Amino acid sequence: MSSWPCGASSFTRSLGQSFLHDGNQLRRIVALARLQPGDRVLEVGPGLGPLTDHLLASGAAVCAIGKRLPAGRSPARAAGRARPGGAHDATSSRLQLIHDDALAWLRREARDWRGWKMVSNLPYSVASPLLVTLADPERGPDLIVATLQLEVVQRLAAAPGGKDYGILSVLVQLGYEPAGSFKIPHTCFFPEPDVDSGCLALRRRAAVALTPSEHRVFRRVVKRAFSERRKKALKLLRFDWPAAVLAEAWPALDLPEDIRAERITREQFIELAHRLAPHDGPP
Repeated sequence: MSSWPCGASSFTRSLGQSFLHDGNQLRRIVALARLQPGDRVLEVGPGLGPLTDHLLASGAAVCAIGKRLPAGRSPARAAGRARPGGAHDATSSRLQLIHDDALAWLRREARDWRGWKMVSNLPYSVASPLLVTLADPERGPDLIVATLQLEVVQRLAAAPGGKDYGILSVLVQLGYEPAGSFKIPHTCFFPEPDVDSGCLALRRRAAVALTPSEHRVFRRVVKRAFSERRKKALKLLRFDWPAAVLAEAWPALDLPEDIRAERITREQFIELAHRLAPHDGPP
């Protein structure tokens, strides 16, 4: 395990994050991302900066966003300015630091992240909404590698029919497919979390054939269908769409009348969005 920088003892769980400090695990994360010199990497929640250092060591250019920035690095240095005496910090020239609430910044900026990779030890308290925001089928990063609670990793990688398959699974898997994962012992974090953790890679799929309006309907369908897991999806969707339209769509998609959301596949949800979009009303 690596040593801790000064001030590490002052960190708490108040930001919803335990900080990963085990060098072996950090190297495994970078290896899962398959980084090459010149890659552009988004890091959310850099904390004390141990992962940031490994990302920069790979030769990647890093944009790190968080409320707490790595000690000893300022935005001025990160912008690649010369050090006193004229010496230039080549590593700092590849690092951009943004001091902001990451989730608020990502929603506000709405950038196109195609051509980027996201590699992060995510703050657990906001990991799910962060991933849903970033995993845009059209503008999301080419690859997402995230350290998360193990139960969230399992939900993100879940297949239809399992207990872990739910809203998060479908919304993220719309545009991304699981591409490898591993478990991380809780002893590798400070403070040690009360839950197990894991690292998951998600690779962006080829373009999803949904218009922006159909994408909005897709999200509404998924959220409504999973709103009460014990109830039939058909009954729940009747709250938002005409019964006659649903009665036509159900047999066309070979969906049993008593099917529940956890057995509906990603492809079937996409087709439902296609069929229901022309009949969509106000949310």
